[in-house]
Amino acid sequence: MHIGGDKTVRDITSVGLQHTTVEKDVGVWISNDLKASSHVAKAVSKANQIVGLIRRTFTHIDCQLMKQLFVALIVRPHLEYGNVWHPCLEKDMQLLEGVQHLAVPGLSKLNYEQRLKLMDLPSLSYRRLRSDVIEVYNYMNGIYKVNSADILPCHRTTGPATRRHSLKLEKRDCKTRIRANFFGYRVVNIRNCLPEDVVTAS
Repeated sequence: MHIGGDKTVRDITSVGLQHTTVEKDVGVWISNDLKASSHVAKAVSKANQIVGLIRRTFTHIDCQLMKQLFVALIVRPHLEYGNVWHPCLEKDMQLLEGVQHLAVPGLSKLNYEQRLKLMDLPSLSYRRLRSDVIEVYNYMNGIYKVNSADILPCHRTTGPATRRHSLKLEKRDCKTRIRANFFGYRVVNIRNCLPEDVVTAS
């Protein structure tokens, strides 16, 4: 697999290696363009198969039972496994949400937001956002024994205190949308918009 901006591909066929564009590593499908679409498609396909199996297995299934099966056991974990990837394309986000949308039984007349409210379920996009904020907290508060400044550099200013809070992250430039979707870049705006009492909470 060739990853990167350099389009020069060395001749590797002479040593028996084949070119590939998508490979699976520790359960995450990685493509040579570093987009999440391949992984999302595989996860959605697997989750839909399980939803279909649930519907065929149970003669009667209500919202509460489906919620337990969806959340705790076999469906949502497939959609959220390996949060090193993070869908940035609208079509990928809709594919993921579509599984949860269709999994809710007997609520066909309600829209997605009403279904989620009735079942007391957050959207998958909200859960990804929440997970990002928790990860930032872990890095910034020394839960992870790494140098957080390499991943999440703090904003430095010599002027008056910045708006909202004094622990803002540095907003770095990036040339590609893929880079902008990396963890250390995509969480900056979210973190910087939080109120002071949240970012300084113990």
